[in-house]
Amino acid sequence: MVKGRYGVAPVALAALLVAACGEQNRYVAPPPPKVTVAHPVQQPVTHYLEVTGNTAAYNSVDLVARVQGFLEGIHYRDGAPVTKDTLLFTIEPEPYKVKLDQAKAAEDGAAATLRQAEAEYQRQSQLASRDFASKSTYDQALATRDSARANLVQAQTNTRIAEINLGYTKVVAPFDGIVTAHLVSVGELVGTSPTQLASIVQLEPIYVNFNISEADVLRVRAEMRRQGLTPADLKKIPAEVGLQSETGYPHKGLLDYAAPTLNPSTGTLPVRAIFPNTDRALLPGNFVRVRVPVQEQAEALLVPEVALGSDQGGRYVLVVNGENVVEQRKVGVGQVVGEMRVIETGLKADDRVVVSGLIRAIPGDKVDPQLKTAEAASAAKK
Repeated sequence: MVKGRYGVAPVALAALLVAACGEQNRYVAPPPPKVTVAHPVQQPVTHYLEVTGNTAAYNSVDLVARVQGFLEGIHYRDGAPVTKDTLLFTIEPEPYKVKLDQAKAAEDGAAATLRQAEAEYQRQSQLASRDFASKSTYDQALATRDSARANLVQAQTNTRIAEINLGYTKVVAPFDGIVTAHLVSVGELVGTSPTQLASIVQLEPIYVNFNISEADVLRVRAEMRRQGLTPADLKKIPAEVGLQSETGYPHKGLLDYAAPTLNPSTGTLPVRAIFPNTDRALLPGNFVRVRVPVQEQAEALLVPEVALGSDQGGRYVLVVNGENVVEQRKVGVGQVVGEMRVIETGLKADDRVVVSGLIRAIPGDKVDPQLKTAEAASAAKK
């Protein structure tokens, strides 16, 4: 064999290249993706009944002219707070003062007539007892005396009516509250028919009305029995509300009333709570979020809200089993507590729930779980 200058080297080089290419084309499986897992948090949780309600004034009254006359004065500023018995409107009082004087004069005359009739009756009674007066004369004196008494009572009644009507010429606040804009002007004739002058609304305290379902009524009643509470203890149960623009439930109050019967057409029970409203943040007619505590759970299971998914079958979480394989687990969810969600069914305390890297956690595939606490994983998401 002839060995030239380049005879052997090219063949050996080609063999090495072929071997190298074979090693590079061999498939190497990638490592399982890393995901963050956490055990459900166990902590005491208060379960709440959450509904929507609306506020209503503690007191609200239309101020109406109760006597006829010309409006003489308006004594408040529209929308101003007033206290009970503050003078708000004056209706021309002079005609009613005259009627009162007239009634008092008639009462004085009736009283004088009664005194005269009483004296005459006493004389006739004494004469009749000694047979110096006829029976008919005595009877006439008695009838005159009794008629004078009746006339005095009628005169006193007329005086009282005149006093009442005179009092109606001054329209005062029946309670502490806010008076609306006046609906009539000074000099206007009012009272010819029921004339509304304005309205007054009491804002402190304030009511919140809402309805709860029959199922929730049964839950609440069962919890009250468990705690040894009676219907008389209803006003000890706290209630909280929040406006649509507020976070959480900043306004604190107490249940005040529950209807004795369910509404048969809606299957709900009307309930009312009362709130101090000292800052007047709540106005009558507001729609509010209401929550009432119904049950204390000593050890509830919670997971970060971000760990929950949903599909047509409902809510679920992804858990990593003992072989580090991802499983989809259907769960029953409860209320939100901060950034955590109560899990009522479907999870155990030692389950490893995927809380981060969810896009890499595919049910049926293996993963490399990195265990953290649920609180730390939730904080890392911020």
